[in-house]
Amino acid sequence: MTDQIRVLLADDQALVRSGFRMLIEAEDDMAVVAEANNGVEALEVLRRAEVDVVLMDIRMPVMDGVEATRRIASSPLTTKVLVLTTFDLDEYVFAALKAGASGFLLKDARPTELLSAIRNVAAGEAVVAPSATRRLLEHVVPTLPSAPGHRDNRLDVLTEREREVLVEIAHGATNAEIGSTLYMAEGTVKTHIGRLLSKLQCRDRVGLVLLAYETGLVKR
Repeated sequence: MTDQIRVLLADDQALVRSGFRMLIEAEDDMAVVAEANNGVEALEVLRRAEVDVVLMDIRMPVMDGVEATRRIASSPLTTKVLVLTTFDLDEYVFAALKAGASGFLLKDARPTELLSAIRNVAAGEAVVAPSATRRLLEHVVPTLPSAPGHRDNRLDVLTEREREVLVEIAHGATNAEIGSTLYMAEGTVKTHIGRLLSKLQCRDRVGLVLLAYETGLVKR
């Protein structure tokens, strides 16, 4: 990644893009390299320009943010996707996260939250507003598919300690909070998270959160 975080704004509302552009370009460490009205345009931009983070709206014409996210995540690109959402679109948000988005942000978030979220996602942390993550999951967990009587064995590869770390991640805890709760150094927490990502074949922290709920390790 260059010294500046390269951001692509994908939203069908020009006024929204303009507001985000003004906010982002006021920062020394990030810049808007392109804009797109829909998912198709976003993918075209990514074919010709290097982008670190896509600020992706969910509902757009031609191709929505979910499908665009899915195509980005399945490509060789290292570009991260930060989804824009409101709580009345929970089912779309869950689909986008499952498609490979690294996090989500509420459209009414404060400017400082938006900038922090972009930096976190660009750094590969995928830690976006843990408290908001908890609230969102409270809405989407009831929509998760379930198979009564079927035991999900995807977590069998984990040690007990790794399960404990995964539970804390699913609850929206930061690395520092996990270390405090489980009495371990923050560096050790990062090591455990790296192992979780590898063993469970998740792209990022958001994937771990979703998997924890899907497998029933964590419930509402």
